[in-house]
Amino acid sequence: MGFWRKEGGEIARLFPSGSETAEPRPEHEEETGLLQRFKRAIARTRQTLLERFHDLTLGERELDPAVLEELEETLIATDMGPRTVMEMLERARQALDREALRDLQALRAFIQSELLAILSRTSGDQRLLTEERLRRASVRPYVILVIGVNGTGKTTTIGKLAHRLKRQGFSVLLCGADTFRAAAADQLGIWAERAGVPLIGQQPGADPAAVLFDALRSAKARRMDVVIADTAGRLHTKINLMQELQKMCRVAAREVEGAPHEVLLVLDAVTGQNGLEQARRFLEAVRVTGLILTKLDGTAKGGIVIAIAKELGLPIHYVGVGEQLDDLIEFSPEAYVRSLFEA
Repeated sequence: MGFWRKEGGEIARLFPSGSETAEPRPEHEEETGLLQRFKRAIARTRQTLLERFHDLTLGERELDPAVLEELEETLIATDMGPRTVMEMLERARQALDREALRDLQALRAFIQSELLAILSRTSGDQRLLTEERLRRASVRPYVILVIGVNGTGKTTTIGKLAHRLKRQGFSVLLCGADTFRAAAADQLGIWAERAGVPLIGQQPGADPAAVLFDALRSAKARRMDVVIADTAGRLHTKINLMQELQKMCRVAAREVEGAPHEVLLVLDAVTGQNGLEQARRFLEAVRVTGLILTKLDGTAKGGIVIAIAKELGLPIHYVGVGEQLDDLIEFSPEAYVRSLFEA
């Protein structure tokens, strides 16, 4: 695959037309395979929980309020969030008072049920994966903006998402609208080449909204299914950069009906509760439709998934569980909760 540079400062990375041929659509991840990938990703978090439950069962200990207090500390340590944990265990105390909970096995099942309920509260349409929304959408190109602060793995995630959509049978064009950082175009170019999709961008310092405009015009001319736009890794406190993001949304809406159709916020699982504050600032500036959680395999605080769902009320569409192209997997509340408690 080759690159070519367009004169006049605009960079257009376009691969040979054969590279855009859709690959056969893969089989949907089997439930067991998805479960195993989640188990590997949150192994450190699961170890913490299982060790605590093991300790609590030593000496055939009975279930009482003291057990709940000890468990509270462990759950908070996984970054589920103090408020979430306290509310959940308060309901457990009430169930204990009613004698609805009689042993630790019942408590374990109760917690699993509570966590699953938190993760499942977003509406059905919100929880649809990008490829499912794409199949339902009548407008082309389907426009996706990917946003997030520096260091969350945003560029890597875009490459993985492009690869995933291409394997699902969609033609994808990447838009390098991160003109704030000099190396951004090169990094996205590497991932575009790996995924086998075209990339259009411009030199550092160019107007990101203008880059998006060019990409959308190109995508329409070539009848592409999807445009995924990278954006500058905005610090959520930078008002001017947030305004720039809003401008990109306005440009997209003028060029394509209903665009941007998705705004996906990338959060780093390792940052834990700090990521929640970042997310809230983005929500103030733009309509976020869903979340992608990266580096889930790199933290012992995998409970942040629960805190995000509880505090933001937004669906987590995908999670990053490694550095390879295929290491972006759909988020399954059921698989996640099971993987927390199954050895």
